[in-house]
Amino acid sequence: MAAPALVEATGLARSYRLGESVVPAVRGVSLAIAAGDFVALKGPSGSGKTTLLNLLGLLDRPDSGVVRVEGRDGETLSEDERSDLRRDRFGFVFQTFNLIPVLSAEENVAYPMALTGASAAVRRERSQQLLASVGLADKLAVRPDLLSGGQRQRVAIARALANGPSLVFADEPTANLDSRTAEDILDLMRAINAERGVAFLFATHDALVVSRARRVVTLHDGAVVSDVAA
Repeated sequence: MAAPALVEATGLARSYRLGESVVPAVRGVSLAIAAGDFVALKGPSGSGKTTLLNLLGLLDRPDSGVVRVEGRDGETLSEDERSDLRRDRFGFVFQTFNLIPVLSAEENVAYPMALTGASAAVRRERSQQLLASVGLADKLAVRPDLLSGGQRQRVAIARALANGPSLVFADEPTANLDSRTAEDILDLMRAINAERGVAFLFATHDALVVSRARRVVTLHDGAVVSDVAA
């Protein structure tokens, strides 16, 4: 039996205005991501990968079409309800890490939990557990500027897992990493996927990421041109 969809898009379209022109970024995309998926969304720069990730993650709204999160229509939700869904059901790993520079690794991971009202003791314990699970038990008090790129990405992954998400969106997660570090990060994500059942959706043009995916969705000019099991 197929796993139920965590996120399901139907007929998504999104355009942006560039001067006097209207540029279509996503055109009629229908796509479902299920529990436990490990999916690469590939395509060249400008193919609409990041826009589609933002739509599926409720960071942006489509011009037309529907995004359902566990059956709930995102367009019928208030901004507060969309924010709560992002906080509780999704994790995000950004290309540039987006860590808070004045906070330590532990404090960066704890921050999403603070938004849920978790106690200081719970935040501290879970942050330390998550950082240990990504190999950074000895970096709890270190700020991002004193960490390597790979270490910062590990902190970002730990932060993305802080509230126990069902699905993690990762936008070009290997773009700023050397090949060996990229392989280590992908091994870590595969392990999290296998051990915890967390689904991952990557926007990428990196062949290494594509080679590790179990399903590959290809975008071209904002439209899905193939969706195949790897």
